[in-house]
Amino acid sequence: MDFFSAMDISASALTAERTRMNLISSNLANVNSTRTAEGGPYKRKDAVFTATPAPGSFGAALGRAGDARRVEVSRIAEDQTPPRLQYEPTHPDADAAGYVAYPNVNVVEEMADMISATRSYEANVTAAQASKSMALKTLDLGR
Repeated sequence: MDFFSAMDISASALTAERTRMNLISSNLANVNSTRTAEGGPYKRKDAVFTATPAPGSFGAALGRAGDARRVEVSRIAEDQTPPRLQYEPTHPDADAAGYVAYPNVNVVEEMADMISATRSYEANVTAAQASKSMALKTLDLGR
C-alpha cells in the first residue's frame, strides 16, 4: 500500500466518523423534541457504514481489490422503535389519553456511541500520522 492509499483510507474513515458524530449530536439535541416538520416526535438517526475498494491500492495492482478498503456512509437510517410515551396531560402535544410521545433517543446509548466514535476518530488520526511519519523517514533515507 502506498502513502496516498493509506492517507485516502484514513481520510475516508475520518469523514465517516465525523458524520456519525454529527448524527449523535443531533440525536442528543433533539432528545425532547415532540414535534417535527414531518409530524410526530424526532426519530433517532444512525449512520450505516460500508467498505468499498480503495482506488489505486496495492491490492488492486496485484489483482486482489479486496485488500485495501475505504469507509463510506452508505445511508442515514432512522430508528424505527416506537416513541417513549410519558403521561403529561397538560402538555400541548398530549393525546386524548394525556400521553406525550417523546423521541426514541437514549442519552446513555448516545454517549457510549459518542465515546466509540471519538476513539475511532483518534485511531484514524494516529494511523494517518504514522503513514506520514513513515513517508518522512523514507525521504530521510534518500539523503
